[in-house]
Amino acid sequence: MFTIQYHRLFDFVLRLRPSGESMNTAWFGIRVKSRSEARAADELSMRGFEAFLPARRIKRRWSDRTKAVDEPLFPGYLFCRFRRPDRLRILNSPGVAYIVGFGDTPIPISDTEIGAIKTMIASKVMLTPWPYLQAGQRVWIDRGPLAGLEGLIVEAKRGNPRLVVSVNLLQRSVAAEIERDWIGSLKYSPG
Repeated sequence: MFTIQYHRLFDFVLRLRPSGESMNTAWFGIRVKSRSEARAADELSMRGFEAFLPARRIKRRWSDRTKAVDEPLFPGYLFCRFRRPDRLRILNSPGVAYIVGFGDTPIPISDTEIGAIKTMIASKVMLTPWPYLQAGQRVWIDRGPLAGLEGLIVEAKRGNPRLVVSVNLLQRSVAAEIERDWIGSLKYSPG
C-alpha cells in the first residue's frame, strides 16, 4: 500500500513540475555584498549550486612584504548556475545582495560568455579588468595626446576604438583612433 501511495505522489509531483526553461539551469550574475565574493561563492557551493568566481592572481605589496593573492576579476560579482525557481534559495545565501536582471526578473548569461571567461582564466595569461566600451558611449580622455577631450566611441569591437569629436553647430565630426588606456571616465565629465 505504501508503494502505491508513493507512486501516486510521485506522479502528482511530476505533473506539478514546471516544464521547459524553468527546469533547465542557466548562468546568472550575482551581486554580492562588499568584499563577500569568496564567502558567497562558498555558501552557494555548499547549498549545491555551481558557483563561479573568476579571479586573477596579483602581487600585493605591504610595507613589510609582498604576497601573491587572488583578487576577483569582477569585484562585487560572481556567477551561479541555477534554475529560476531556486531564486529564493540564492537570495537567502549569506553575502548575496541580489541577482542581476531587469527589475525582479533575473536575466541569464550565455554559456558562451561564461565559457570565454573560464578559458581566459585557464590560459594563465595576465588578466586585467577593463572598462566595458560600446559604440556610442560618451567618454573622457585623460591620457595621451588627446587628453582633456570628450567624445563618442565608435568601432570599439575591432582593435583600438575610435573617438569621435563633433562640432554641433557645423554638424561636422572628426574621428581619431585611440588607445584604450587613454580613456579615463566613462561618465559625462564637464569640459
